[in-house]
Amino acid sequence: MNANSSAAAPTEVDAPGRVVLLTTSHRVAPGLLSWPAWQVLGTADRVLCADGAHPQLPYLRDAGVTVEETSPTAEELLAACAGGRTVVVVATGEGEPALTDGLARLAGSGRVSMPELELLPASYDLPGARLLDLVQVMDRIRAECPWSSRQTHKGLAKYAVEESYELVEAIEDGDHDELREELGDVLLQVVFHARIAEEDEESPFSIDDVAGAIVAKLIHRHPHVFGDATATTPEEVKEHWLRTKATEKQRESVTDGVPLHQPGLALAAKLVSRARTARLEVPLPAVEGIGYELLALAARAESEGVDPEAALRAAARAYRDAIRGVEGVEGVEGVDG
Repeated sequence: MNANSSAAAPTEVDAPGRVVLLTTSHRVAPGLLSWPAWQVLGTADRVLCADGAHPQLPYLRDAGVTVEETSPTAEELLAACAGGRTVVVVATGEGEPALTDGLARLAGSGRVSMPELELLPASYDLPGARLLDLVQVMDRIRAECPWSSRQTHKGLAKYAVEESYELVEAIEDGDHDELREELGDVLLQVVFHARIAEEDEESPFSIDDVAGAIVAKLIHRHPHVFGDATATTPEEVKEHWLRTKATEKQRESVTDGVPLHQPGLALAAKLVSRARTARLEVPLPAVEGIGYELLALAARAESEGVDPEAALRAAARAYRDAIRGVEGVEGVEGVDG
């Protein structure tokens, strides 16, 4: 094809035609396209695709759509759609930047009659679709990274604790950019552990099993959302949650399931909260000592709706700033906790 002749402006009776750039999401199963996409594919004069291994091509051909494996220039594309013809370009994963840049250049020149240009998304990402990318990336890292491939649940446990505390810090700082990053780091821990669990010889499970279990749990424990139960206050929701949880776990005590390795103030507050929610009148131990004084303070904080751990962290930060002020050190950025 002569590029110079193809770039010439069409005659007045030669309609410029139509170019449709068809985009699809790799996170949606190939072949699941929108009805407008199938309509334009079925009526197009030509359908082009630069990638012969594009996952959509087998499904398009099964549907009777003839796809030409070619990568036209902008000038060649204009010539192909001259005379009122419709040409569909099935975009590759990169989105055809060279082609779109070429079309923009021609349109900006003012020397050619441009066809109708349309961007048609044939499939869309659903909310949460990027999680599929994370699972894919984690799978490859587990298989190919010398460090990640050797990790175990026990070896990674400390990182789960560290990332959780960094998430709490981002929340308390009110830094949304940092919050987004730390949420990603916590999510990585979940996906990493689930990927390791796939290799367990006795009782393997996957990230789908993890997600399925928590979905089932949430639905079961929210009958006021997914069922016929009624809950009008947060307290009623919490009471039902604990009752359902006790039934599921077949627990004998409201203290069952409280992790004893959590920080002391948080542990004390959790135990006091469990007792109060169960309407148990349990007096605090009448014993002297700093530990029991802290227990009393944690109980007081819980009764007042205050998180004692967060309150102590805030006080400790203020004290840290006071120390730095005495030292003559400005600011608190870069301080290693």
